[in-house]
Amino acid sequence: MTDSRPVLTMTGISKSFPGVRALHDVNFRLFPGEVHALMGENGAGKSTLIKALTGVYDTDQGTITLDGAQVAFTGPRQAIAAGVSTVYQEVNLCPNLSVAENIFIGREPRLFGAVRWGEVRRRARALLARLDLDLDVGAPLASYSLAIQQMVAIARAIDIQARVLILDEPTSSLDAGEVAQLFRIMRQLRDEGIAILFVTHFLDQVYGIADRITVLRNGRLVGEYPTAELPQLTLVEKMIGKELDVLEGLEEQPRRDVAVLEEGTPLVAASGLGRSGAVAPFSLTIHAGEVVGLAGLLGSGRTEVARLLFGADRADSGQVAVDGKPGGLRNPAQAIGHGIGFCSENRRAEGIVADLSVRENLLLAMQAARGWLRPIPRRRQDELVEKYVKALSIRPADPEVPVRNLSGGNQQKVLLARWLITEPRLLILDEPTRGIDIGAKTEIQKLVTQLSDGGMAVLFISAELEEVLRLSHKVAVLRDRQLVAELVNDDGLDADRVMQTIASGSHREEADR
Repeated sequence: MTDSRPVLTMTGISKSFPGVRALHDVNFRLFPGEVHALMGENGAGKSTLIKALTGVYDTDQGTITLDGAQVAFTGPRQAIAAGVSTVYQEVNLCPNLSVAENIFIGREPRLFGAVRWGEVRRRARALLARLDLDLDVGAPLASYSLAIQQMVAIARAIDIQARVLILDEPTSSLDAGEVAQLFRIMRQLRDEGIAILFVTHFLDQVYGIADRITVLRNGRLVGEYPTAELPQLTLVEKMIGKELDVLEGLEEQPRRDVAVLEEGTPLVAASGLGRSGAVAPFSLTIHAGEVVGLAGLLGSGRTEVARLLFGADRADSGQVAVDGKPGGLRNPAQAIGHGIGFCSENRRAEGIVADLSVRENLLLAMQAARGWLRPIPRRRQDELVEKYVKALSIRPADPEVPVRNLSGGNQQKVLLARWLITEPRLLILDEPTRGIDIGAKTEIQKLVTQLSDGGMAVLFISAELEEVLRLSHKVAVLRDRQLVAELVNDDGLDADRVMQTIASGSHREEADR
């Protein structure tokens, strides 16, 4: 740390929502020239603390000081003006505008009232160059991946000349190379004296970049620790409040027993399925009770495969057969009719409906399958909601709470429950554990295992190879939008072999059967 006085202090912060005590008497300090990790399970209060700081939420009690002066921001714009800039977990930009417009929106250089667009584009290119990004700054932001959109959001925050930079899960959509780029920028900004508040669920990243760690649990402060003095296992214990032997069991959770279920007619069989510009034609079979993992680097085509199988994107080659009968998955309605559910990686834009309650979100897919002219009786609604809120430990347990008030991990559980209510035969999970804490992640992994053991097929997509290997019976490997290998998950398959396949696989390798 470059200064013995904190640039930011939050003292006795409390915040409640209807049915939820999000923060209770929380203290927090942030010093100039440090990276400070804010850790805790989903629902611990991390995002609420950030939003209380930046004026998104009013606090029930407590004080905030910036450079020794007490502040009470009325919104993010006022916080930004004071030098406190935030990049949230979900990208909050305008996909219809250009990259340059997103970076400088509201702060465009002008001459006699007219925007100097040439200057906007020049400054945008220079700023992105600091992040080692070479983009067409005049292209719509929507034309780029979620990872690139996240980097653009970070570029915008950096340009605001913040004294306090808050990064709320900035790496959740980034691959290893992009994380390294971001960390280089974070260290550069830290060395310039900027205070960085870093929220992530990746423990290795915390220990790779953070100087200090503050831990929250259930809306309360657990403690503040120098990173070098807090072992990883102890950190996880403090986050989830479980004993060390339980944590060691989670860390050592065994990989699925290999049980290749190749007998009989596949539940779903794709043959030469592809979409120009999205993913090259591929063939893939999924049997009842089988977990098929999709592995590949960011942008390799994993999500595109999932969307084609669900009919969310229209294929221009090949076909999908269900129960041996071709032509049954041309759109999501047909997929749902065949008992296929799809949890998107972009839960905010394509998953939850923020203004609806937990109950309403849980029942959306089932109601859509029944048809809107056949409403689900309220008694049946209550039975289903109570069953799945309890089964997935959704918190808070009040189904009438707006889903936007739930943590990211609990929102993910709501999406899973939505599809489980429909009793699907195949569940497609695209990054179901991205951006959620270790406790919720473990619960979802156990759930996938239970569903598979019960006969449900699962297509599982994750950027974390160990997670894919732990859960899958076989792993389909993608590279450069091509399915290049299909590997049986036996004792000889490990992360190194999968990575080697990603790096060198230019031809399809059939699984040894």
